[in-house]
Amino acid sequence: MASCKEGDRVAITTDDGIYEGILMPRPELLPKGFRVLKLDSGYNIGIDEKRIRKTDLLEAYAPKAQRRAARPPRKGLPTVAILSTGGTIASRIDYRTGGVSADYTADDYLAMLPYLADIANIRARKVMELMSEDMLPADWQAMARAIKKELDAGADGVVLTVGTDTLHFVSAALSFFLKGLERPVVITAAQRSIDRGSSDAFMNLACASTAAAKADIAGVVTCLHGTTDDEYCLLIRGTKARKMHTSRRDAFRPVNDTPVARVYESGRIEMLRKDLPKRGKGTCETDDAFFEKTALVQVYPGMDPKVIDFYVDAGYRGIVLAATALGHVPTNGKKSIIPNLARAQEKGIAIVVASQTLYGRVHPYVYTNLRRLSVELGCLFVEDMLPETAYIKLGWVLGHAKRPEDVKRMMLEDVAGEITERSEEGTFLS
Repeated sequence: MASCKEGDRVAITTDDGIYEGILMPRPELLPKGFRVLKLDSGYNIGIDEKRIRKTDLLEAYAPKAQRRAARPPRKGLPTVAILSTGGTIASRIDYRTGGVSADYTADDYLAMLPYLADIANIRARKVMELMSEDMLPADWQAMARAIKKELDAGADGVVLTVGTDTLHFVSAALSFFLKGLERPVVITAAQRSIDRGSSDAFMNLACASTAAAKADIAGVVTCLHGTTDDEYCLLIRGTKARKMHTSRRDAFRPVNDTPVARVYESGRIEMLRKDLPKRGKGTCETDDAFFEKTALVQVYPGMDPKVIDFYVDAGYRGIVLAATALGHVPTNGKKSIIPNLARAQEKGIAIVVASQTLYGRVHPYVYTNLRRLSVELGCLFVEDMLPETAYIKLGWVLGHAKRPEDVKRMMLEDVAGEITERSEEGTFLS
């Protein structure tokens, strides 16, 4: 065993049989006396050293070869820029902690998926290396500017790889930040890291690249697994996508909307709707002003009304209430937040009401309590907009408008597909 080192391909003979794979570092969480082997399936196993009879070296580890020079563009193929920002799709196992960390770069994707070169002329670069839960509005702005740079340089489409946890914040932000977008910007990610046998990263990236290269659409869309199997990926409008499961590969679903298309790993695109803007040749402008003192507040029974006061006193100019059902908040009794919202309104703070129910839309007039919010306080009920999208849009609107009437007008007009005119039957749990 002494002649074998981490990274070598070995055959370990035990009392139960022979296991072949890559010898890996032992995680700190695994007790001493175990060897870790990555099997060809992509999964890791721990083998008790007491059960090991012998270890044979099959292939010595060779450091990754220096990346070859970029291949010349192929005539007739579109150009797709792949921008990497981190997240699980750019992660591998960190054997010191047992977790995953962002490590792969966009260039690594090309090395692992050489057939991307048959889809488009690929150029790739790393914009940042962050897990999505650590991203700030400034990072979304940096992404928008990086995307514009690629479009200005002639890319026919852009693929952006991010983390899944807050991908729907990113896709909403870019939907507002990229003004006059005439080509597809496709956001993709992975629920399972690249070095796992069940990773969805490869198919998601291939389908996203296909969409960026060939789909006859303009705008920001997401592209991730449409089912738990490797059947197809779904394109979903950036303002209507939401992560609906912690670990399933088909975690992202369209809410209050229908998917744009199905994209197959073979390269086939099945368009599901025809009402979206078509691909053009123009570039876009970055319109990424964002007022960061904007809050998203979850409404719940028994909440402390002083939560609203905190944001008022901290100088916030906008609050999105993720209210219950049609837009209700605690209205009567000891924990009513109405007086606190009235104080916020007097301070000129925009109060926006969206539904934490997600599906369906808020309505300002069905119940008396709703009328108090809409008529007495002037809260803005934003139809079927997702709370996260409403938060992004309000921050963006406040970055442009100061007068209450301008804020109201901009919040209630559809800019990037965030508000649909009517709720269609087929959009529930689609």
